[in-house]
Amino acid sequence: MSGPRNNPRLFLPTARQTNWLLVIGFLAIGEALYLRYVGIENANVGLACRAGARTWLCSSRWLAILLFTHQVFGAAALATAILNLVRPSLVLFGSALALIGFGLVLHNSDLSGLAVGALILSLARPAPMPE
Repeated sequence: MSGPRNNPRLFLPTARQTNWLLVIGFLAIGEALYLRYVGIENANVGLACRAGARTWLCSSRWLAILLFTHQVFGAAALATAILNLVRPSLVLFGSALALIGFGLVLHNSDLSGLAVGALILSLARPAPMPE
């Protein structure tokens, strides 16, 4: 006799949730690519920011450099993915997905790669039981 106790429902997002996760992932990767190639690696922007320009792009550039220098994107992605592995949640999954996108584009690929593995493993976990 197989009941809900013997075959627990896996943590799998619905089609609508998957579409929102795709949007979150693409927006995060797009913003990270913009920051990297327009803000960080663009020589003209770098010279203007070093000369003292006070724009939002210079502030974003400074913050992104500070965060990826200290591996914050990768560490946050890994921590969120492990939390999602322990207790699967759509919010944690989306947060980890966005942080992984930033980490992979902004040179935190070692920890972000581990986070991808933990995120994939979380799809094999049973879904939390409703209370």
